[in-house]
Amino acid sequence: MPPIPTLLAGILFTLAAGTAFAVQDSIGKHLTTLVPLIQVLWGRYIFQTLIMAIALTATRGPSFLKTRHPVLQLLRGMCLLAATSLMYWALTYVPLADATAVIFFAPILVTVLSVVVLKETIGIHRIGAIIAGFVGMLVILRPGLATIEPHLFLVVGAAAFNACYLLLTRRLSGREDSAATMFNTTAPGAVILTFMVIPLWQTPSPTAVAFMAAIGLTGSAAHFFLVRGFSFAPASLLSPFLYVQVLAASVLTVLVFGDPLHLTTAIGAVILVASGLYIWWRENR
Repeated sequence: MPPIPTLLAGILFTLAAGTAFAVQDSIGKHLTTLVPLIQVLWGRYIFQTLIMAIALTATRGPSFLKTRHPVLQLLRGMCLLAATSLMYWALTYVPLADATAVIFFAPILVTVLSVVVLKETIGIHRIGAIIAGFVGMLVILRPGLATIEPHLFLVVGAAAFNACYLLLTRRLSGREDSAATMFNTTAPGAVILTFMVIPLWQTPSPTAVAFMAAIGLTGSAAHFFLVRGFSFAPASLLSPFLYVQVLAASVLTVLVFGDPLHLTTAIGAVILVASGLYIWWRENR
């Protein structure tokens, strides 16, 4: 286990990342009402890539363009692109809080996969928290009930890709320059989406362009926080703290979009958050 000051730094960076992701998704959900989905994705990726390139050039020079692990970087970027595409597709149909809660099946998968792939060690208490988190996801999905929303299964798919993205982030931490990792988070997807959006392009309004820039800015901040956080402590320990995104999304879904906060979503989210906090408590003991 990392020393407490190092662990605290990782936790704070992870909490900041989760909050920024919630804000980014709320902007993305609003953008789907202004421009086609493919342009929402393109706007997020192209602006985030440009912002990161400008910031890294100013602080690090062109060294961020070099990577020692191009295949892993490309694979990581493609996992995030798949997760983002499925998530934003789902957001055109379901409330932000519901989708955000379901996406947090990803940290559970990361905790499991970190044992298999990263050879990290977890104890019986974290295993119990993993099971509790899985139950929380089932509560949110409401299986077997007439009110189940099929588009939430798009988010389940996004969670699987997001878990792979998080795991690859941890794999690259310490092996790759963090600047190269931050740039390659969206650079491959920006290139792919640019070619895809050209034949479907619709000229956006100035307001839509402003929201595209905002989604890129919040995305840059979120991924910077995430990469920094995972450099301080293991993925299996920090991932549960991304649950703060559920809390932030619950507030935004009510205050910004006026969507109802379902009781099952709230209960499931509480179970997910509680499992993450229990892991943190046990580790600090």
